[in-house]
Amino acid sequence: MCNFNKLNDDTKVLFHLLMKKSADSIGGANFLLALLEAMKDKKPNALMLKGCQVHSDEASIKWNKIIFKDKLDILEEVVRSHKNSEEQDFNILESDNQKKKKKILNMVKTLAPIEFVILPVDSENGAGFNFKVFESIENDIVKINPLFVAMFFCSTEYMKKALKYKI
Repeated sequence: MCNFNKLNDDTKVLFHLLMKKSADSIGGANFLLALLEAMKDKKPNALMLKGCQVHSDEASIKWNKIIFKDKLDILEEVVRSHKNSEEQDFNILESDNQKKKKKILNMVKTLAPIEFVILPVDSENGAGFNFKVFESIENDIVKINPLFVAMFFCSTEYMKKALKYKI
């Protein structure tokens, strides 16, 4: 998931296009990468900030709800368990342990309404973009948004590789 080299070619192309479109909507790759660096500077994790926002010189990201440590720990465990996976499209509820599955489901219910909005400082640079934590929540299948994972859990190098990937 956070190893760009392990992704198959189709996934690399899709992720490149998604990242390119996102970067272009706020002024370019450098603006997006600068925002990512600003997010990585926030400790222990930008998602736990009380102000629910991070600013760089050229862009900002805001979200509508604080994420508490207990939910972040569960989310990090899910991401970590799939971090080296070549598969981007996995169901986070796949678990044999019912207690663990219930914790994940409670985390999903808590985080599902959160929406992230990324805007450039100067509106002439673009309209910005938004995304949610989860790509889809249907029946007993929950898929985490790869853009969310890339922004908050993957390295800046991962994003650079995705943005520079040649189709």
